[in-house]
Formats: sequence, structure tokens, C-alpha cells
Amino acid sequence: MTIRSERDRHVVTLTIDREKKLNALDYPTIDALLAELDRIDADDTVRAVILTGAGGRAFSAGADIPSLAASVAGGPERALREFVRRGHTLTRRIEEFPKPVIVAVNGLAFGGGCEITEAAPLAVAATSAAQAAPSPAAAVQLKGVGLDDPHKKDIAMQLVSSAENSSLDWKAQYKYIEDIKDGRGYTAGIIGFCSGTGDMLDLVQHYTDLKPGNILAKYLPALKKVNGSESHAGLGSAFEKDWATAAKDTVFQQAQNDERDRVYFNPAVNQAKSDGLRALGQFAYYDAIVMHGPGNSSDSFGGIRAAAMKKAKTPAQGGDEATYLKAFLDARKVVMKKEEAHSDTSRVDTEQLVFLNAKNFDLNPPLKWKVYGDSYAINS
Repeated sequence: MTIRSERDRHVVTLTIDREKKLNALDYPTIDALLAELDRIDADDTVRAVILTGAGGRAFSAGADIPSLAASVAGGPERALREFVRRGHTLTRRIEEFPKPVIVAVNGLAFGGGCEITEAAPLAVAATSAAQAAPSPAAAVQLKGVGLDDPHKKDIAMQLVSSAENSSLDWKAQYKYIEDIKDGRGYTAGIIGFCSGTGDMLDLVQHYTDLKPGNILAKYLPALKKVNGSESHAGLGSAFEKDWATAAKDTVFQQAQNDERDRVYFNPAVNQAKSDGLRALGQFAYYDAIVMHGPGNSSDSFGGIRAAAMKKAKTPAQGGDEATYLKAFLDARKVVMKKEEAHSDTSRVDTEQLVFLNAKNFDLNPPLKWKVYGDSYAINS
């Protein structure tokens, strides 16, 4: 076993037990640690976790590079999928674990080992401990990964949620519904589906196709009537209550995911890739199409892109990526300021422009930004 588990009353100690390898992390070790955390999470009698390494020389020396040879040989995409994603899953699990995780650092904590200590709410280091975060070379491995990579897509969802819902917990927004008085009727769900713009109607229709007779199906006639207006006729408080109930249904959650991808995410990412943009540019397109909608009118995503292309060439046209993105964000701000509900441009000024000025074209964490004055961070 690569993970040794010991229990003392209400506390479980997990030990990375690869002393001869300086407790380096390979696939079986990461998977075993995730499995132990799942087991502890399900055990209500466990109140805290201590995570440490076997022996006194190292907590963990990071990735077990020789064991990754097969992944590396399969190309960077495979290596990212098989190892980097595992690592991110582990650090996020520790970061969001519902019970306290205390890391006892008993020696070296390099690379992934250091990231684990940073993810835990508390780390206690022995006097012999030494830490080193991953080198810039490790970050280079992430270059070229698009926004459709699962981890990058989750980052995109968190960035949008910080602006739309003042929270990074985008999965908590399936139940969200309110009229924000922007002339679009109800705004709801993970991406702000609106009763006045047709995408809420399409969502409920898709939900009904997946699950006939669902709790929202009876509102389809009313949604068709209010489409194109800010009216709540035939909807109201009963609809709001039923929306919250439907949000607990995994089929409705999947329907929201499907429509988000069909209408917004996939078209934005595909267009950005055609324009030669990396993950940051793909996100800039996605965030714009979420707020302004698809289409080619001057105040829609297509109009913003057209305005930007009059000022600068896309990378696919031989232009400079930073110059084009600055032109795109400037064009978007012009449109935002025309609409009172969207006149605060901080989701551009203190978020996307921050990443652009840092030349973080691959949208690699750690990320720090502000939206509407609130500060947010994604560390891994």
C-alpha cells in the first residue's frame, strides 16, 4: 500500500509510504490518497485528518518522474490528462475538504509535495523541513492547453461565477433565479439563462426532451409568450420555487451544462481557436458571449469581435495576440457602458486585463483578480 492509514479516536493519519522514493507521487499513490479522503469524508465519526510522509527525509519530493515515462511518451496532452489533472484534483480535494486537513511536513516538500502543503488549511513543519514550489518549467507543460481542457473549463466557470454570482462555487448556481431589472426578465442558472432572450425557453425545452413531465415542463407555454420581453406573465413565484426544486435534479443540471456548451462555450472557444487565441482569449470570447449573447449586431459578441478586428489583426491573420486582445476588450467595454446593468467594467478592467498585462495567455493558475471590488483567487 502506498498510503498507510492509522486511526486514533476521531483523527485519521494518512502517511505517504514510499520512503525509498522520498514519498514521490505516482499515479497509484495519488489515486490511493483520493480514495482514502473519500472514505474519510463518508465517515461521520472522523473529525480531522493528518497527512504526512514516511521516514524523516521527505514529506514528498513531488512527481515520481520515471513513473510518468509512458504518459510523456504519449505526448503532452496525455501527460496533462493523466498526471497534471490528477494533481489538480488532489490539491482541490484537500483545499475543499469538509474536515480539517493538517499536513505534517517532516523533511523535503518539493513540487507537488509543496502544492499539497499550500492546499491544506494548516501545515506544521519540522525544523528539518524544506519547501520548493514547482519551477517555471512545470508551468510550461500547461502551455497550449485550451479552455476546453476540463481543468481550464472549471477555471472559466469560476471566473464567470465570480462576476455573475459573487462566488467561485459555480455549481451552486443551478438553483439561482431572479430578475436583475435589465429588461431580460428572469436571469437564472449557471450561465444566466434569460426568460426574455429565448435561452431559458430552449433550456426548459431541452430538459423536457430529456425528462418529459418534469416540474418545469408546464411553464413552456408561458416561456414562449414572454420570450422577447421582460414580462413574468404565467411564471412568477411558483416558477421561481419550481426552478429551485428542479435544480436538485441531476438531469436538469445536465441540461444546463448542455445548453451552456451548445449556445455559449463551444461557439466561443471554437471561434477563438480559429482566431489563433490561447486560453485567455478563449475565455475573453466566452465571457463576452455570456453577457452580450451570440449574433452579429453591434452590441452582441459578433459585433464586438468585428469592432476589434477593425483595430487589430487576430493572431490567425498574423497579428499580435496581446494587441488584438486589448482591442477586443476595449471594444467590449464600449458596449458594456451603453447598458446601465453592465456599465461596471471591472470584470474586464480588474480581471481579464490583469491576466493580459501579466501575459498569462494560457490562463495558468495561480490567478488573482477583483470583480465589483471583491477579491478572488484560484491557486491551482
